[in-house]
Amino acid sequence: MSKFVHLHLHSHYSLLDGLGKIPNLVSRAKELGMEALALTDHGVMYGVIEFYKECQKQGLQPIIGAETYLARRRMEDKEPKIDTKPYHLILLVKNETGYHNLLKLITQAHLFGH
Repeated sequence: MSKFVHLHLHSHYSLLDGLGKIPNLVSRAKELGMEALALTDHGVMYGVIEFYKECQKQGLQPIIGAETYLARRRMEDKEPKIDTKPYHLILLVKNETGYHNLLKLITQAHLFGH
């Protein structure tokens, strides 16, 4: 039997898209025999510390990430019907450098994107 790991998962921090609370998501993944789990909330990293700690507590390997929005042109462009439908892109962190880079990208998106 091959191992399965969710690499695209939203928590209640993904407003209007996720419902699950982090402790419940992690415990369910453990029940299903997963050894790792990724958290990829929409454009935010609000839950990553809670997620990391909960995975450590329950013995799962946490994979930190985010579902980001890739602008069709530039991040600052905001022309209706052209720039209002960005592409989605899942980014997963490999190490501490990747974590800091993802924090920077999410911050830039909040400051200068839509």
